[in-house]
Amino acid sequence: MRKNAVLLFFVVIFLLMELSGSAAAEDELPLWPEIEPYEEGYLQVSDLHRIHYRLCGHPEGIPVFVIHGGPGAGCYPFYRRFFDPEKYLIVLHDQRGCGRSEPHLETKENTTWTLVDDIEELRKYLDVEKIILFGGSWGTTLGLAYAEEYPERTLALVLRGIFLATDFEMQHYYYGGVRSFFPGAYEKLKRVVAGEGRELSPGSLLDLITGEDVEKRKKFSIAWIEYEGSISNLVPRTNDLETLWDENELWRGFMESMALLENYYMANDCFLEDGQLIENAGRLEGIPTYIVNGRYDTVCPPVSAYLLHKAIPGSKLMIIEKAGHSMSEPPTEKVLLEIMVELEEVFTAQ
Repeated sequence: MRKNAVLLFFVVIFLLMELSGSAAAEDELPLWPEIEPYEEGYLQVSDLHRIHYRLCGHPEGIPVFVIHGGPGAGCYPFYRRFFDPEKYLIVLHDQRGCGRSEPHLETKENTTWTLVDDIEELRKYLDVEKIILFGGSWGTTLGLAYAEEYPERTLALVLRGIFLATDFEMQHYYYGGVRSFFPGAYEKLKRVVAGEGRELSPGSLLDLITGEDVEKRKKFSIAWIEYEGSISNLVPRTNDLETLWDENELWRGFMESMALLENYYMANDCFLEDGQLIENAGRLEGIPTYIVNGRYDTVCPPVSAYLLHKAIPGSKLMIIEKAGHSMSEPPTEKVLLEIMVELEEVFTAQ
């Protein structure tokens, strides 16, 4: 029963965040076949936290660590399909407070730098010398933070939908930049928050999502997930989130962790100084770095991808036309698959 519940958990996450990839483009590369982990378990990373990990593919393959987004999204089976399972050791883990990691929804000892430490602890636990970091959205923030802290342990970076955790990006997301593209979705969220006499901000949302009133926590968590879901794809989708919250414990857990941890991190400026990741990007010179961004990504505008490319000598920038933020939009899928085939050839030849 537990296995079935876990599988359903990841399936529903896929349906919420990535369903738009079901429409294939004519020139699309096929995703690799679905595979199951050959090992999974927990790694105790502090007295309070233990993270859940899954290993797929070839045990002696090229190590690629999938760094999920959110914060709070967790990993799910779709991520495994970007890598040749005969060539890659595919490592997936749920970050603190989300997915199957424990305790769920815990913000204590949960910062960018504790998450960086967890990646390093997992690398050492698996006894691999260097790793490819494959991350999207918040996963690019965390992947960059790790690589800048441990450049000697970083084999390559594949980053999609760049988020540098700058004041500019947070202003764009919370204070009106998104409104230029999705005025209805933005104004709806703003009205919900204003109904409590609050201005729209990560701090306000965090207070409302963590309040004592259970129904209000539900209301504001759903409002946040609806806002984010409506702006993440080139063609917006709709879901009956309230029904899913009421009738499916796994959906509810996912929505709770996304709403809580995203606003918790943003309210704390992602535990980074403004511009820190760009300032330290020179440490990545010589590390193969691929920077991928949708042209019409309103969650993570392509200007951040461009600035990161300028800051990392030798990096490759790919702005994907006919794509928004979602990883599973066919043009983005195709580019990511091509990158992983290219890296496979590079590192297999060495």
